[in-house]
Amino acid sequence: MTLALVLWVAAGGLVGAPARYLLDRAVGDRVESDLPFGTMAVNVSGSLLFGLLSGLHLGHHLGPSPLALLGTGFCGAFTTFSTFTMETLQLLEEGELFSAGLTVAASVVLGLASAAVGVAVGLAL
Repeated sequence: MTLALVLWVAAGGLVGAPARYLLDRAVGDRVESDLPFGTMAVNVSGSLLFGLLSGLHLGHHLGPSPLALLGTGFCGAFTTFSTFTMETLQLLEEGELFSAGLTVAASVVLGLASAAVGVAVGLAL
Protein backbone atom coordinates (compact mmCIF):
# COMPACT_ATOMS: atom_id res chain seq x y z
CA MET A 1 0.00 0.00 0.00
CA THR A 2 1.30 3.44 -0.88
CA LEU A 3 0.64 6.87 0.56
CA ALA A 4 -0.91 7.85 -2.77
CA LEU A 5 -3.54 5.09 -2.49
CA VAL A 6 -4.33 6.13 1.11
CA LEU A 7 -4.83 9.71 -0.10
CA TRP A 8 -7.13 8.49 -2.91
CA VAL A 9 -9.21 6.61 -0.34
CA ALA A 10 -9.36 9.68 1.92
CA ALA A 11 -10.43 11.92 -0.97
CA GLY A 12 -13.22 9.52 -1.92
CA GLY A 13 -14.37 9.30 1.67
CA LEU A 14 -14.44 13.07 1.94
CA VAL A 15 -17.09 13.13 -0.80
CA GLY A 16 -18.85 9.86 0.04
CA ALA A 17 -19.84 10.69 3.62
CA PRO A 18 -21.70 13.94 2.82
CA ALA A 19 -23.24 12.31 -0.26
CA ARG A 20 -24.64 9.58 2.02
CA TYR A 21 -26.11 12.16 4.38
CA LEU A 22 -27.67 14.18 1.56
CA LEU A 23 -29.26 11.17 -0.17
CA ASP A 24 -30.54 9.74 3.11
CA ARG A 25 -32.14 13.09 4.02
CA ALA A 26 -33.56 13.62 0.52
CA VAL A 27 -35.30 10.22 0.58
CA GLY A 28 -36.33 10.53 4.22
CA ASP A 29 -37.87 13.96 3.61
CA ARG A 30 -39.95 12.61 0.72
CA VAL A 31 -41.04 9.20 1.99
CA GLU A 32 -43.02 8.91 5.20
CA SER A 33 -42.54 5.41 6.54
CA ASP A 34 -41.35 3.48 9.57
CA LEU A 35 -38.95 1.71 7.23
CA PRO A 36 -35.52 3.31 6.74
CA PHE A 37 -35.84 3.90 3.00
CA GLY A 38 -33.09 6.54 3.01
CA THR A 39 -30.49 4.12 4.33
CA MET A 40 -31.77 1.44 1.97
CA ALA A 41 -31.44 3.80 -1.01
CA VAL A 42 -27.89 4.65 0.04
CA ASN A 43 -26.81 1.03 0.49
CA VAL A 44 -28.49 -0.30 -2.65
CA SER A 45 -27.14 2.48 -4.88
CA GLY A 46 -23.71 2.12 -3.26
CA SER A 47 -23.78 -1.63 -3.91
CA LEU A 48 -24.69 -1.01 -7.54
CA LEU A 49 -21.85 1.49 -7.95
CA PHE A 50 -19.32 -0.71 -6.20
CA GLY A 51 -20.42 -3.67 -8.33
CA LEU A 52 -19.96 -1.58 -11.47
CA LEU A 53 -16.51 -0.43 -10.34
CA SER A 54 -15.56 -4.02 -9.48
CA GLY A 55 -16.70 -5.24 -12.89
CA LEU A 56 -14.70 -2.51 -14.59
CA HIS A 57 -11.66 -3.39 -12.49
CA LEU A 58 -12.02 -7.12 -13.21
CA GLY A 59 -12.32 -6.30 -16.93
CA HIS A 60 -9.08 -4.29 -16.70
CA HIS A 61 -10.82 -0.97 -17.45
CA LEU A 62 -10.22 0.60 -14.04
CA GLY A 63 -6.86 0.81 -12.33
CA PRO A 64 -6.00 0.66 -8.65
CA SER A 65 -6.03 4.42 -8.03
CA PRO A 66 -9.54 5.08 -9.39
CA LEU A 67 -10.76 1.95 -7.61
CA ALA A 68 -9.28 3.22 -4.33
CA LEU A 69 -10.85 6.66 -4.85
CA LEU A 70 -14.29 5.55 -5.98
CA GLY A 71 -14.65 2.03 -4.56
CA THR A 72 -12.92 1.99 -1.22
CA GLY A 73 -13.08 5.73 -0.53
CA PHE A 74 -16.38 6.97 -1.94
CA CYS A 75 -18.44 3.76 -1.67
CA GLY A 76 -16.91 2.88 1.70
CA ALA A 77 -17.95 6.22 3.17
CA PHE A 78 -21.21 6.38 1.22
CA THR A 79 -22.66 3.03 2.27
CA THR A 80 -23.41 2.34 5.91
CA PHE A 81 -23.78 -0.96 7.70
CA SER A 82 -23.76 0.73 11.10
CA THR A 83 -26.79 2.92 10.35
CA PHE A 84 -28.61 -0.06 8.81
CA THR A 85 -27.94 -2.02 12.02
CA MET A 86 -28.98 0.82 14.33
CA GLU A 87 -32.23 1.48 12.45
CA THR A 88 -33.07 -2.23 12.41
CA LEU A 89 -32.42 -2.48 16.16
CA GLN A 90 -34.66 0.55 16.74
CA LEU A 91 -37.46 -1.19 14.85
CA LEU A 92 -36.97 -4.29 17.01
CA GLU A 93 -36.99 -2.23 20.22
CA GLU A 94 -40.26 -0.63 19.10
CA GLY A 95 -41.77 -4.08 18.59
CA GLU A 96 -41.88 -3.69 14.81
CA LEU A 97 -40.72 -7.25 14.10
CA PHE A 98 -42.19 -7.43 10.60
CA SER A 99 -40.70 -4.07 9.60
CA ALA A 100 -37.31 -5.05 10.99
CA GLY A 101 -37.36 -8.36 9.12
CA LEU A 102 -38.52 -6.69 5.93
CA THR A 103 -35.74 -4.10 6.24
CA VAL A 104 -33.08 -6.78 6.66
CA ALA A 105 -34.42 -8.98 3.87
CA ALA A 106 -34.94 -6.15 1.40
CA SER A 107 -31.56 -4.56 2.14
CA VAL A 108 -29.63 -7.80 1.74
CA VAL A 109 -31.49 -9.05 -1.35
CA LEU A 110 -31.55 -5.67 -3.11
CA GLY A 111 -27.93 -4.94 -2.17
CA LEU A 112 -26.65 -8.25 -3.50
CA ALA A 113 -28.80 -8.04 -6.63
CA SER A 114 -27.69 -4.50 -7.41
CA ALA A 115 -24.04 -5.42 -6.87
CA ALA A 116 -24.44 -8.38 -9.24
CA VAL A 117 -26.04 -6.14 -11.87
CA GLY A 118 -23.22 -3.64 -11.45
CA VAL A 119 -20.53 -6.31 -11.90
CA ALA A 120 -22.29 -7.68 -14.99
CA VAL A 121 -22.55 -4.21 -16.54
CA GLY A 122 -18.93 -3.40 -15.66
CA LEU A 123 -17.70 -6.63 -17.23
CA ALA A 124 -19.81 -6.02 -20.34
CA LEU A 125 -18.26 -2.60 -20.97
